[in-house]
Amino acid sequence: MPLPQLNVYRHDRRTRALVTLAGEIDLETVPLLRTTLELCLRDGVRTIDVDLTPVTFCDCSGLDAFTQAFLRTAEAGGTLRLYYPPPLLAWMIEFTGRGFLTEALRAVPGPASLPAVLPAAVPGGVP
Repeated sequence: MPLPQLNVYRHDRRTRALVTLAGEIDLETVPLLRTTLELCLRDGVRTIDVDLTPVTFCDCSGLDAFTQAFLRTAEAGGTLRLYYPPPLLAWMIEFTGRGFLTEALRAVPGPASLPAVLPAAVPGGVP
């Protein structure tokens, strides 16, 4: 049986990064997720948008990785937001009271503050 696979695509724009994840996030792949988000901070990225549209599965280890990355990013003066989580992850976020992971980004006046790719709202009403 093949191991679950997670593909990571990162696109930087100055101090902002769009990280698109594709595949499954679980105990086998979460180290790659953690490393990717840590590298963003080391590279000076302070706004991290994570697109989860192509993610087919995410367990509690993924939720923990996102929560820890959110806290480290906030400590560095930045923001991390998840967009389009798969249904199970959206449920876990709501159930555990971690809606801060999917809240819309606060807009700062000026064109530099506009999201490069993602809208500021999360469909499906996840808090």
